[in-house]
Formats: sequence, structure tokens, C-alpha cells
Amino acid sequence: MKIKILVLSTLCMAFTACNLNLDNKKAEEETADTVEIIDATNSKHLAFKGVPIDGTLKQYVARMKKAGFTHVGTEDGTALLHGDFAGHKDCEVYVSTFDGNDVVSYIVVAFPNQDTWEYLYGDYKNLKELLIEKYGQPSSVKEEFQGYKYSYETDNDKMHKVKMDECKYETRFVTEKGEIVLWIEHESVMSTFVCLQYKDKINSGTIKQQAINDL
Repeated sequence: MKIKILVLSTLCMAFTACNLNLDNKKAEEETADTVEIIDATNSKHLAFKGVPIDGTLKQYVARMKKAGFTHVGTEDGTALLHGDFAGHKDCEVYVSTFDGNDVVSYIVVAFPNQDTWEYLYGDYKNLKELLIEKYGQPSSVKEEFQGYKYSYETDNDKMHKVKMDECKYETRFVTEKGEIVLWIEHESVMSTFVCLQYKDKINSGTIKQQAINDL
């Protein structure tokens, strides 16, 4: 998960510290009304909130806006959106392409920050149950604290472990259309939250093949 948190940390800093390209954002807003939501039922791509993970970044952002999200801005091939998702308000949604390819391939949702283990684990547990109900039993589950046992017996101890990157809670689902990963994450010692990643199989595989062809 270290690669994922590095991506999230970099994006968070980029969107809060950099000036976003407002002209591009305005242009996307002007074209959004002409974009229709694609029916995910007949799509071969993994879907996020009923929208298949496919198309250019600009096209996908327009579809997500139609689905009720607010586009905050785009930076280095990743768009940041805000909105409600899976019963949680004010989620941050990162829609990303792979380097050099303007094709949407994966999405990461950062759920709201929680400052107690009860609510942090509650978010994780609830989302895990919903995912199992939709996708069946997980392909893999890892839920453990690292270090000495006595140091994570209380809820405060568990939160300390999360902030020290010694809490490994991850549930992974592999489907015919792609991969979904749920995990508990932290950003420094101030922010602890649950993350959910959707990775489309077709687009990820296409880009991987392009990389192989380059070698």
C-alpha cells in the first residue's frame, strides 16, 4: 500500500498547494452537458458508481459530474472530485490515468477522516460487508497489527499503530472486470481514513501491453 499512499499524499499536496488550471476546468464544464452516462450493465469495464471506468480523463470527469460529483481540478493526469459515495458524505475521489496514456484506468476513494478506532474500523467493516454482498467473498484478506501484542490492546493503541503504519487492514476482490481493494490508510499522524481503489482490467492490461511492446 506504500505506493498508493505516496500517490494520495502527492495528490493532496498538489491540489492544496498548486494553482489549478481553471481554464481547462471551465472547458470541461461547458462540454459536460453533452456527455451521457454509459450503461454499466452491458459494459466490459469495471464500473464506479454506475459509470464504467473507460474513456479519456476529460470524458470520465464529465460523466462523474453527471453522476453528482463536483470537479475540483486536474493535476498531472489525475482529476480530483468531491461528493457522496456509499453512504458517506464529502469523499475525495481521484480519477487517474497511467503516465503517457489519456485513458482512465483506476479510481481511488478517500473516505472522511476518523479520529477514533471505533469509527475508522466501523467505516472499514461496513464497506467490507457491502462489497461482499455485491462481489462475493474476497480474494484475500489481511487484518493485523504489527509489533508487540500488548501495545495494541486498547483503541488508542490501535490508532497509534495506524498512524505509525503498523496497521495492515486490507481486503481485495478480484472480478472478471477488474480489481477492488479496500484498506485502512493514514496521511502523517493527523489523518486516518479508509481508502477504496477500483482498477479496470481491460485498460490496465492494454497499457501494460503497450509497456511490454516498448521494451
